[in-house]
Amino acid sequence: MYKMSSLIWLIKHESYSMEIIKKYFQLTPNQEQQFAALGVLYNQWNEKINVISRKDIQNLYCHHILHSLAIAKFIRFTPNTTIIDIGTGGGFPGIPLAILFPQCKFVLIDGIGKKIKVANEISKAIGLNNTTCIQARAEEVNDKFDFIISRATMTLAQLTKLTKKNISNQQHNALPNGIISLKGGELQQEIQPYKNIAEIISISDYFNEEYFKTKKIIYLPL
Repeated sequence: MYKMSSLIWLIKHESYSMEIIKKYFQLTPNQEQQFAALGVLYNQWNEKINVISRKDIQNLYCHHILHSLAIAKFIRFTPNTTIIDIGTGGGFPGIPLAILFPQCKFVLIDGIGKKIKVANEISKAIGLNNTTCIQARAEEVNDKFDFIISRATMTLAQLTKLTKKNISNQQHNALPNGIISLKGGELQQEIQPYKNIAEIISISDYFNEEYFKTKKIIYLPL
């Protein structure tokens, strides 16, 4: 059950929450329904399992959903692209991207079972047919994917070491297969080993909210 304060907040902010997504993306009616449902579902699950900071859950649509969708501004995945979300937690960035790209296949993994349970239950609740949620660590996955996506789970060097084996040789997109990671703060030292091939993209180039001023995408073709 919701706390009354959560219900009041949801009712008060529901329109704004959807507007911040629609501000940047054209959605089908089904996608609108799926994104709208995330606010209710994540608030409900967060009362049981803390997958988002209790102080930050009211910023769900901006700090988590829209942040995840920055990847969709950087690349438009073609149909049948395969993507694995490493350390997905409660489903970010995988679930918002899976809503936006229903013809792509997403595998969401996390080593913590209760977090994967949330991602799996929310995926099922909104009718996502293109996601698979698995409790696993990156080193345990041997399947091939076009892209590795991640949201500040580990350094680029760690992520590359663990997932380079998972990059497919088959190319389907305008950009070569590789790693796309959402990061914040100073990143020059982190990408130093890859400075000739890695690309840093400011998310503030896509979204004008204050929150995104320090947020970046790192793209590393592999």
